Amino acid sequence: MTSPNTRSLPLRHGLFLAVGAALAQPALAEDAAVTTQLDAVTVQGEYIPEPMAQTAEVASFVSREDLQRTGDGDAAQALARVSGLSVVGKKYVYVRGLGERYSSALLNGSPLPSPEPMQRVVPLDLFPAEALQGVTVQKTYSVRYPGEFGGGVIDLQGLMVPEEPFLKLDVGIGGNSVTTGEAGLTHNGGGDRDWWGYDDGVRDLPSEVIRSGQAVTRANLGTAAIRQLGARLNNPNLYVLQQKDSIDPDFSFGASGGTAFELGDGLKLGVVGVASFDNEWRTRTGEQQNGVFTADGADLYEDYAFATTRNNARVNGLFGLGLQGERHSLAWSTLYVHDTVKETKSRAGYNFNVGGDIREDGTLWLERELVNHQVSGKSSFGEFDDLVVEWRLASSEARRNTPYESSFRYGSVNGTWLHGPGNNWLRFGAVEDEVASGGVDFTWSLPFERDLNLGFGVAYSDNDREAVQRTFRFDAGGASLPQFNQYQRIDYLLSDYNFLNDIVVLNEITANNNGESAYTGKLLTTAAYVQLEGELAPLWRASVGVRYEDATQSVTPRDIFSGEAIGGIYAAPPLENDYLLPAATITWNFADNQQLRLGASKTIARPQFRELAPQQYTDPDNDRLFFGNPFLVDSELMNLDLRYEWFFGAGEYFTAGLFHKRIDNPVEAVIGDFGGNQLFQGFLNAPEATLHGVELEFKKYFDPEAAWLQGGRLYFATNYTWSRSEVNAGENDTVIPPGFNGAPQAARSFVRDGSRMQGQSEHIGNVQFGVENEDVDLQATLVANYVSERISVRGRAGQPDYIEEPGTTLDLVVRKGLDFGYRHFKPSVRFSARNLLDTRHEEYQEVGGSRIDLYSYEPGISYDLSLTVEF
Repeated sequence: MTSPNTRSLPLRHGLFLAVGAALAQPALAEDAAVTTQLDAVTVQGEYIPEPMAQTAEVASFVSREDLQRTGDGDAAQALARVSGLSVVGKKYVYVRGLGERYSSALLNGSPLPSPEPMQRVVPLDLFPAEALQGVTVQKTYSVRYPGEFGGGVIDLQGLMVPEEPFLKLDVGIGGNSVTTGEAGLTHNGGGDRDWWGYDDGVRDLPSEVIRSGQAVTRANLGTAAIRQLGARLNNPNLYVLQQKDSIDPDFSFGASGGTAFELGDGLKLGVVGVASFDNEWRTRTGEQQNGVFTADGADLYEDYAFATTRNNARVNGLFGLGLQGERHSLAWSTLYVHDTVKETKSRAGYNFNVGGDIREDGTLWLERELVNHQVSGKSSFGEFDDLVVEWRLASSEARRNTPYESSFRYGSVNGTWLHGPGNNWLRFGAVEDEVASGGVDFTWSLPFERDLNLGFGVAYSDNDREAVQRTFRFDAGGASLPQFNQYQRIDYLLSDYNFLNDIVVLNEITANNNGESAYTGKLLTTAAYVQLEGELAPLWRASVGVRYEDATQSVTPRDIFSGEAIGGIYAAPPLENDYLLPAATITWNFADNQQLRLGASKTIARPQFRELAPQQYTDPDNDRLFFGNPFLVDSELMNLDLRYEWFFGAGEYFTAGLFHKRIDNPVEAVIGDFGGNQLFQGFLNAPEATLHGVELEFKKYFDPEAAWLQGGRLYFATNYTWSRSEVNAGENDTVIPPGFNGAPQAARSFVRDGSRMQGQSEHIGNVQFGVENEDVDLQATLVANYVSERISVRGRAGQPDYIEEPGTTLDLVVRKGLDFGYRHFKPSVRFSARNLLDTRHEEYQEVGGSRIDLYSYEPGISYDLSLTVEF
C-alpha cells in the first residue's frame, strides 16, 4: 500500500512532440503524467479510451485510423460521421443543428481566417485528410477555448512528427455518374494553367482601370478612354461558353513522408511533409425558381432550368519541423491550401420582370488560398513536471479572388435568343482575411493528495478583413442595339469595332454611395482564464473555470476609389463588449467503465463580417444575392449537458446524452425584397430561441466464426441525434431586419413564434458497418448518413420558409493491401463510391399542394480508385 503522501513516478518521461499539438486544449493525460496515489484506489476505467478518461468535457474524437477507414478526403467529410454534426454545402459543419456561426474551427489550437466573403468560419473542405492527425469536437465549453462557442469547437490537429520514418505515394482516378463521359459546359479561360487552379494573369483587372482612381464612365474619363478600356477589358476566352462532349475523369496524386533524427543529449529532430493535388469535374442540371404564394397557389417570378459544370483544382501542402527534448519541445508548421473552382453555367426560362423567357450565360473563376504558420512550444518544470507551460504564435492569411465573373442575358424572340441592351456585366471581387494570434497556458499540479491541476492563461486574436467588388456593364450605345448586332455571337458583339464605334459602351456600375462595394472588418479579442481541473474525490473529476473576454468588432464601409470611410445609415458603431464566461463540468465514474458527465456554461456568438457588411454578394452555389445588416448584436448562450458513457470493451461503447441551450438574440437568415421582385438574403437578431435534444452513440466489434473472415472481425457503429428548437417572438418584441434602415419592426412579421431555428434538423443519424482483417490487410466500410429537413432561410413576411432536404446518403469505402513479398514495399488499393442512393439535392418552399423548387439538382454517384505505395 502506498503512503498517501507518496508521489508516483511519471507514467511517461519527457514530452511527445507533435507538429500542431492542440495547445489550446485542456491539459490531458500527457500533462497529467504526475499522479497522486491514494489508499484503496479503485480502477474502474479499463476500457475507457485515453482521451475520454482524461477530460471532463463532452467530446468526440476522430482519429487518423477513422479517417483511413471511411476514406474521407477532407475534414468536412469526416465530421459528417460524428454524432450531432451535419455538413452543409459540403464544407460548413453544423453542431447539434446550429448553424456554422455557432461553431468555431481551430488548427492546433489557433484560430483561422476564412477566404469566404459570406462566412467568418473557415470552410472545412479546405483541410485534406492526409494533413490531419485527428480532429477533436468538444460539445461542452472549456474556458481554455475562445468564448465564441455555441454548438461546439472543432480543433484540427496537424499530422504528427513520426516515431519511425515513412514515405507514402499515391495516385488516383475517379468520376461521377452524371458528369464523367457526359456532355458538359466549359470555357477556354486562361489556358493550360487553369487545370492546376492557377491563373496566369490573364484575368487581372487592367492597370488602366486601377490607375483611373474613379468610376469608369464616359462622364469621368471621356468617350475616347471608354472606347479603349472597353476593348481592353474584352477577352472572349473568359466568357464564351463551349459544350464539351465528354467531361474528363477526376485525377489526383500526392506524397507524404517524415522522419526523426537523434541529435544526442536526449534531443530529437522531427520533420514531416505532405503534398497533394486533386482535379475534379462536376456537372449539375436542375431547376431554379422564385416566387410568392397566393390564395390561388404559387406565382413564379423566375422559373429556370439550369446546367452548370465545375472544374475544381486543389493543391495542398504541409511542412512541419520539431525539436524534442526531455522537458522542452519546439514545433513549427506551415499549411498551404490553394483551391480553385472554374465554373461555366447557363440557365433559361421565364422571368416575370422581363415579361417573357430569357437565357443567362455566365462564367466564374473562384480562387481560394489559405496559408497558416504556427510556432509552438511546451516546457515542464519540477521533479515531477509540476508546472507545464505551453505557448503558441500563429499567423494566417486567407484570400478569395473572383476575377472576370461574367453574366450575359438573351431574350427570346420567335424562338431565337437575341441580345438585349443591358444585363451584360463583368465583376471583379477580392477578399483578404488575416489573423494574428497567440496565447500561453500554465498548468500547475497542486501539491495535494489528489490529482488537481490549476490552469490559467492569456490569449489574443487580431482578425482583419478587406473586401472589394467592382462591376462593369456593357450597354447599348444608343437607345437599343441595332437589329444586326442583336443576332451577333457574344464575342462578335463585344468586338473592338463595336466598342470603337459606340455600338457597345463600357459603363462601371459599382455601387459606392453606402459602401456596398468595399468594406474593412476588424475583430480584436483579448482574454484571460483560470481553471481548476482534476479529481475532487475518488471516481469524481471536475473542471471549473471562468474566462474573461473583451472584444471590439467593427465593419467600416469604404469609398472603393479613395479608401475613405463612409458614414451614414450603414456605418454602425463598433460592437464593444466584455464578458465573464463561467464553465463547469463534472464526471462521475460510478461503475466499472461507466461515467456520467454534467456540464453547464455561458458562451457567446458574434455576428460574422458578412452578416454586418452592407456589401452585396452573389453566392455561386445557388445564385442567391446576399446583403448584410449593420445593426446585428452579439448572441448569448446558456448551455446544459448531461451524458452517460459505457465502455464495455476495447473500442466499444454506448453513450446517451441530453442537452439544452437558451440563446438570446440568435442571428437568423431571412429573405428580403429590394423592390421590383428582386430578392436577397439578409440577417436579423431574433428575440430568443431554445434548443434541446438527445444524442445516442453505439459501437461494437463482432468476431464471427466464418472461414472467409478468419483473422478478422466485423464492425458496427451508429449514432443518432434528435433535437428540437423553438424561436420565441412575443407580441411586443421587435427586430431590426435588413432593408429597413435600422428602424425596429414587429418581430412576428419576420419570425413566426414557436418556429424552428434556421439551420436546425430534427433528426441526424449515421450508421457504419464494416469488416477489418489485419491478416489479409483488408478494410471495407459501408456508411449511411441521414439528415432531416431544415430551414435554410426564413421566407419573407407572410411567406413560407425555405426548406432544405439533405436526405439519406450511402457511401462504400474498400481498402485492400497487396503483398508482393517485399518487406519495405507495401502497396494498397482503395475504392470508394459516394451517394450510392443517388440522393437528390432539394431546396424548396411549400404550402398545401403548391411548391416552388428554389434550387434542385441531382449530384450523381461519385467514385474513385487509388493506388498507394508505402516505403
